[in-house]
Amino acid sequence: MTEHKATGIQATDRVARRGFLVGGAALLAAGCTSNEPSTAPGSAAPAPAPAASGNDQPGTKVVIGFSAPAADHGWIAAIAKNAEATAKQYTDVEFKPVEPTNDINQQISAVESLIAAKVGALVILPNDGQQLNQVARQATDAGIPVINLDRVFPDKLAYRTWIGGDNYGMGVAAGHFIGKQLKDKGVTNPVIVEIQGIATLPLTQDRSKGFADALKTYGFSVTAKQDAKFTVETGNQVAASLLQAHKKIDALWNHDDDQGVGVLAAIKEAGRNEFVMVGGAGSLNAMKEIQSGSSVLQATVTYSPTMASSAIKLARLIAQGKGMSDLVENQVPQSITLASETITKENVEKYLPLGFES
Repeated sequence: MTEHKATGIQATDRVARRGFLVGGAALLAAGCTSNEPSTAPGSAAPAPAPAASGNDQPGTKVVIGFSAPAADHGWIAAIAKNAEATAKQYTDVEFKPVEPTNDINQQISAVESLIAAKVGALVILPNDGQQLNQVARQATDAGIPVINLDRVFPDKLAYRTWIGGDNYGMGVAAGHFIGKQLKDKGVTNPVIVEIQGIATLPLTQDRSKGFADALKTYGFSVTAKQDAKFTVETGNQVAASLLQAHKKIDALWNHDDDQGVGVLAAIKEAGRNEFVMVGGAGSLNAMKEIQSGSSVLQATVTYSPTMASSAIKLARLIAQGKGMSDLVENQVPQSITLASETITKENVEKYLPLGFES
């Protein structure tokens, strides 16, 4: 289960985000996202490569309904943009999004409107999988295949296919990067700090467990961890607190690149650079920091909103009765967990087109 972001980020945080980006002078390089396929950094979704089986050739027309939370921060905004951009790449797809919202009842009503419209497939990123499970089940019972994006519905009869990221894998990837860096430097007894998202969420617990398990293989453990709230403001506050509490740090893992804007601001304000930092999600801002080679941020582990592009592709294939061209099976799998990849200075160029703006 993945609930990547806390819903309802307040306007004050959006103001804070702009303050860190502008008032912090050269804090982070700015990026942009686009709804049109492009090779430029920050594009919403790269154009599909031709499939060996001809899956990308025009077929039966499909109306794909789409519902997601309000795009009030970088990752969710990129989800919506990627979905729309990918739908536009196909002449046989009509994209039918409903108004994004962070209100559970409004999202239920919006999905019900798509069911009533008898769309060919539904892509749903629910605000809460548990609370939207019943309406997703209504869709499948009505014969509409549901592609469950990221935050999973507890009832497997509520969706045809789930696609999302690997939270545990994010922690493992971050732990291995940090563990190897410290081992190569001959560091013993390292001070390793961790800035989580929301501690009570299963996704955060999965990320922390993966991190701890990977560090254990190097004989290391987390010295201190503190949770933020996936926002710039809380990232800044938590980082400032940890920096004050630990006069020397060897490594820091921040779970989320959106809140990482505030984390980096606190680090620069404190004038600290003695440690290696790893981010999480794969924002364009984080990639630019990594690319610069002059930042403590040396890597980020992906939880990419490109999963929305893949969800649209899967919805189209399922509605057209097609399978995935590189698999032997005739049908699209029931569950797809995306790997968490590690972006470093050595490979950042190939990931830039997939980055999203924090």
